[in-house]
Amino acid sequence: MIYVAAYCRVSTEKDDQANSFAAQQQYFRTYIEGNPDWALYAIYADEGISGTSTRKRVQFHRMMEDALQGKFQLILTKEVSRFSRNIVDTLSYTRELKRIGVAVEFVTDHINTMDGDGELRLSIMATMAQDESRKTSRRVVWGQTRRMEQGVVFGRSLLGYEVKDGSLTIEPEGAELVRLIFQKYAVEQMSAAALARFLTRAGYRTYRGGSQWKAAAILKILHNEKYVGDLVQKKTYTPDYLTHEKRRNSGQVPQIRIENHHTPIISREVWNLAQARMQQNNKHGSGGGGHSNRYVFSGKIKCGQCGASFVGRVKTLRDGSRVRRWSCGTAVRAGSAGCGIGRLVRDDDAMQMLHTAVRNLRLDVQGVIGNVAALALDAILEGETGAADAPERLAYELERLGQKRGAALDRYMAGDITREDMLALKQRYEAQAEALELRLRQAEARQQQGYTARQRKEALWAELAAILDGRTESEVFSKTLLHSLTVFPGRRLELRLNNLPQVFHFSG
Repeated sequence: MIYVAAYCRVSTEKDDQANSFAAQQQYFRTYIEGNPDWALYAIYADEGISGTSTRKRVQFHRMMEDALQGKFQLILTKEVSRFSRNIVDTLSYTRELKRIGVAVEFVTDHINTMDGDGELRLSIMATMAQDESRKTSRRVVWGQTRRMEQGVVFGRSLLGYEVKDGSLTIEPEGAELVRLIFQKYAVEQMSAAALARFLTRAGYRTYRGGSQWKAAAILKILHNEKYVGDLVQKKTYTPDYLTHEKRRNSGQVPQIRIENHHTPIISREVWNLAQARMQQNNKHGSGGGGHSNRYVFSGKIKCGQCGASFVGRVKTLRDGSRVRRWSCGTAVRAGSAGCGIGRLVRDDDAMQMLHTAVRNLRLDVQGVIGNVAALALDAILEGETGAADAPERLAYELERLGQKRGAALDRYMAGDITREDMLALKQRYEAQAEALELRLRQAEARQQQGYTARQRKEALWAELAAILDGRTESEVFSKTLLHSLTVFPGRRLELRLNNLPQVFHFSG
């Protein structure tokens, strides 16, 4: 009795009933029952996985392990392309199986690896299967590229957007969080690391539902052009259709960029501020926050005994939370023999002292808020002169798109481009025009609703008031305000603010 295994790759297409698991099971059972000397050992099936590589085919590898253990003597598969479309894989695996006495029979191709000419015929069929895979891969890539040029979105949903049927639609709750992230980073100048801590403490959930935010995740959001309404596709590419490995596209293949592709979550102005700040940080090697100036208290906590600056270290508590604690730099390097201050200051305690000092200032708070809000508003209004979302500019861009559509038709009539290229350009320009028309309607609606400078000033006023009374954290504000925090023996601390005579005393 010969024990027989069967291997198939199962189609996941609903309409492909002929290649479903049930259909192939029945096929192999009937085929094996037709030979009285055979007995079915098992049917191995991998679902919807490409045949150009065996690396991700779990059942294929389980079959090979069982073969090495002598559990069967023959493998049936319908055709070479179902076994593998990679000629190297096909020959290496069939040779290994032949070495241990296991034959492979390709039923519809009428090839048995134990036949004298089996390997020659198998090589020819495997070469044809691999070439067909190459052609299929090229057709798929060409089709995807054309659809990308037409504005069809390939990819998954993300924070603030849902991807459905090739289109991006705003998800309101996520969009609000995206706006908050850009506001904190681009406008309030909070670092990515501080922003991650802020979101974690405030209880905001990541897109995947996690409770811990990382600076890298913040920077990824800030770099994503989708939030300003643009679409960039082909950020990765596949150099080898056999391995399917994706690599970052650094110019190896042309990317597809469509500006104003969909409804933005943030304004172009805020986007440009964020990109400029990240570029500036990269020039200084800070990567989104720097190191020596990464935290509010970096270089500003002094030892009252030896005069050294305190250095920060992160401590993981029993509950898994992480806190930054500051200690004398001399004591860290030389121990108690170098400095016996023996005092640790938690970052959150120091921040609370700073907030207390600000609240106790004898200042005309309303006057300060009014002056700062006026300056900020002037800067905003100055930056909006000739802004990208001015109705007049949007109308001009729409007119230019109409001219481009006409030019594409002229090039086709002159024989410079094919009909397919002309239609692709036409669809691309129409998608851009649709996005521009939406922005134009929004810009005109803002004008009609009277979104005036007064309303912006009121919003800035409320934001600054929240910062001054400690309800909202602003890292740039805190860094600018704080002069020093000096730690003395006996658990005594003195906090000083820039350009102010008051000294604030704390103990604890």
